[in-house]
Parts: sequence; structure tokens; C-alpha cells
Amino acid sequence: MTTATLEKPVAAPLSPVPSSASTPSRTPVAKTKTLVVGFDLGTNKSCLLAGPSTGTDITVSKVVPTVVGYVKDGIVDGIITGNAKLIYGEEAIRNMLHVRLVAPLAEGVITDPVAARDFLAYIRTLADPTGTAEIRAVIGVPANASESAREDIRRAVYGIFDRVLLIPEPFLSALGYRDDSRVSQPGYLDPVVNSLFIDIGGGTSDLCLVQGYFPTSEDQISIPFAGDAIDQLMHEEMNRTYPNNGLSRHKVREIKEAHGYVGPSRRPLEVKVIMAGKAHTIELADVIGRACNTLIDKIYPSLTSLIERASSDSVVTLLQNIVITGGGSQLKGIDAVLQKKLSDDGYEAPKVRLAGQDYKRYVAIGALKAARAARENQWQVLLG
Repeated sequence: MTTATLEKPVAAPLSPVPSSASTPSRTPVAKTKTLVVGFDLGTNKSCLLAGPSTGTDITVSKVVPTVVGYVKDGIVDGIITGNAKLIYGEEAIRNMLHVRLVAPLAEGVITDPVAARDFLAYIRTLADPTGTAEIRAVIGVPANASESAREDIRRAVYGIFDRVLLIPEPFLSALGYRDDSRVSQPGYLDPVVNSLFIDIGGGTSDLCLVQGYFPTSEDQISIPFAGDAIDQLMHEEMNRTYPNNGLSRHKVREIKEAHGYVGPSRRPLEVKVIMAGKAHTIELADVIGRACNTLIDKIYPSLTSLIERASSDSVVTLLQNIVITGGGSQLKGIDAVLQKKLSDDGYEAPKVRLAGQDYKRYVAIGALKAARAARENQWQVLLG
């Protein structure tokens, strides 16, 4: 049985030279307006928000799977809309039989320079279909992203965005999660003033103390274990338990997103799947539980480590403002399990909460706020 796979090539050095598929025009174009962009470049999904540099209007809001589809040779005319050679996001996934799917990122960093530029050029067209605006983009980066990883992003956006500012994702999550209308209200726990954010994405789980300033390296911990690693553990165990099942990694991720949980076993948890064209119902409670609980084992030591780094004057309030965001926040019971572990270990009245259903947009919301507040000398100019 043939199944489509998502390519994640070994990291290669980036070059500022654009790819042939996405080369931005080198002909000078008169910039008729300035747009600011808040952009969460995620391993599995990216979120784009764009709008004018002043005010609060959002003119573009998109969540796009971070994937590029390179159409295979010999595909019959009309199969792909417009007979395009490159397609992106959901369209690429829908046409996975007819394309070579490439993920530009793995574990939160760029691993395929050409696909990254092709994807970012597509994002540019979503933000500014006319191609006539100056684009200033704040881009979220994983906590403790290395300078080489940051430089890879700068090179990838060279000639696509005009100016950029890179800010740690957990800080942007806090800024996006912040309810600006309640900041002056008594009793409101402002997440930007004093909180601890746990941002569980596809490639990394990022933990960050947020205390009113851009976090330093001491305030952040990034763990290369997140949604993709859970998918891999599930896939490996399902292949052992149900040999030759033919389920793709994409299908395994769908199962996790629908049924993922942490804590005690939730048996029975029967899932209907299609194997070799036939419907089967398989028991997956323990497979899912073991894989997802591994995430708790990975992030809990980092959580307590950051709590211990907080000053004694801030830690009591900090413990009331622990927020889980990112795709991993959708694992059932994750807030209750972490809160109980903290309580059992003697931490004073901890409160762990979920960011809510808007978790996909918080980094981008925070990035857009930061873009509108950025001083002129904070922007890095990237001339194409």
C-alpha cells in the first residue's frame, strides 16, 4: 500500500539567493503603503495577521499548514487548479497524491531553505496581494533559538519582507493573550507583567518567564519534544501493535488531535480507522496515553526549574498565572495534571490554565501588537 509522506530533509546551510520558484521581483516597485505583519512561523501550522501600521484593524487573518507541495511531473492538466507547479497549505495536503510534500521546518527551525522561501513568498502574497506595500514583520522564534537559527530566518525572508523583528514566541503569546481592556482593572493578572507560559507546538515545547521585558536566555527553556514527537511515538507503537496498518503520519496526527490526553488511562478508547480499504475499530487508549504522558515527563522538570529562578517577591503571583498555549494545550487534562503535580510537590496554590481555543493566533496577535509598538530603530532592514 502506498502512502504519502511529508519530507523533512536534513538541515542545509541557507543562502540569501532566492529560489527559482519564489524569486521576488528585483524591479523596484513604488511602495504605496506600509503594512505590519504578525507572523507565527510554526513547524506544522503558521498564523499570519496583517493590517495598517496604526490603529487596531486586522485586514488579513490566516492559519496555514506549513507545507509546500511541488507538483509531480506528468500530472494531467486540470488536476491542480491553474496547473500550478507549487501549491501550499491545505491545498497541498488535499492533493498529496499529486505532489511532493515538503515541510520547511523541523523542531522549530528551518531545515529546507528553498521550501522556506517558497512558503514565505506565498505568505507575502496573502498579506499584500498587490505586491506594492512595504511589509514590516514581527516573527516569533522558539525560546532560546540559536543565533544561527535566527540568521536562517533573516536569510529566508530576504527580499520578501522589507523589515523584520524577531521576538521569542512565549513572550508574544503572553502579549497576544493579554486582554488590553482589563489591564487597569483591579485583580486582573496581567500575563505580560508576571506569568509563566508553556507553548507546546509541533517541533518544540517552549517555557518562558514573562515579567514585563523581553526574556533573556535565563528566562527561557526550549525542549525538542512536542507534537511531532508524540506523533512519532504513537506511530511506532501502532506499527508494533497493528503491523502493516498502512496509517500515515498525517492520519496519526489526526487521531492524536481528536483523542489526545494526559493522566490516567482512559480505557476504553476505540478509534475507527481504514486499513487496506477496510474499516477497523482499534483500542488506542494506552498507545495515546503513553505517548502524551511522555510530554509531561519532558516539560515538568523545566517548569519547576523556571519557577525556582523567579524572585521570591514574584513567585507567589507567578504561580497563579501559569498558562499553557500552542497545539499541546488541547491535550485533555494537561492543565489539571500539571497543577496537581505542582501542588503535590508543595508549591503554594498553583493555578494552571489553558489559553483557550484561540491558541493558534496568540503568537501572531502578540507579534502584530509588537509591530505596531516597535520603534524605528528596532527594525532590521532587509533589502531585496
